[in-house]
Amino acid sequence: MTSGGQAGTSGERAIQLGPWGVVALVGVPVAVVTATSDIMEMRRAGMHTPWVEPALWELTSLLAIVALAPFIGWAMRRWPPQPERLAQFALIQLAMTIPFSLAHVLAIWVTREAAYWAAGARYGFFDDGVGLTLLYEWRKDVLTYAVIAAVYWGFQRQERTRAPPPAASQQRIEIREGASAVFLAPGDVLTVEAAGNYVEFHTSTRTHLVRGTLAAWEGTLAGLDFARVHRSRLVNRARIAVIKPTASGDLEITLDNGRVIAGSRRYREALEAPQ
Repeated sequence: MTSGGQAGTSGERAIQLGPWGVVALVGVPVAVVTATSDIMEMRRAGMHTPWVEPALWELTSLLAIVALAPFIGWAMRRWPPQPERLAQFALIQLAMTIPFSLAHVLAIWVTREAAYWAAGARYGFFDDGVGLTLLYEWRKDVLTYAVIAAVYWGFQRQERTRAPPPAASQQRIEIREGASAVFLAPGDVLTVEAAGNYVEFHTSTRTHLVRGTLAAWEGTLAGLDFARVHRSRLVNRARIAVIKPTASGDLEITLDNGRVIAGSRRYREALEAPQ
């Protein structure tokens, strides 16, 4: 039985290790178990394959998967699960397993063939046919992808709960880009838009990607004359040039730099209310 203090310490160590470190650390015993299982199964089948071969297979696969893990982390940040878009999330992540699997197969094919060639032997990775081999590897890679995606998602959720609240004042808006603090003049910001687990601050010259939710920033920026015009967008009212209703009852908003954005009719009253 463990104590609450020990659990807390373990959690802090996991956070310090990071998702990539967790994937690498857990992958080592998994590779060892898989390799020894392969050896035992081949012995039972009467095959006398040297133990170094299953070890090579699992080592090359582990190295490739660990190297590709950040790609899965990026995909989870770019297209995170959202309650109203779970089907879309599932389809996108399933599609992302294809390039992941192809890269995995390419890496193990090259490294294994090279190792066998150096030993004066032949591996024959695609002897059963390219299509069948790719399908065989992909069905395993889907499960690997799902496990690693869950690890990254857990860390990303933890980061959101630990992230400091956004800050803003009449003189500047403080945002965080990685480890750097960036200060924006409120008048320079055109729109603030949701992007998964992030929000995008759009100025006339560039876009800043900031971790957080649009709802949190809406409360912070309300006193700086920013208003919600869409469920995924805030606009700086001082930068609006024209508000034009559309045939559907929604809004076409033209900013003072010429950019045109869409607004929802459900936010029209709040947008047009005096500040």
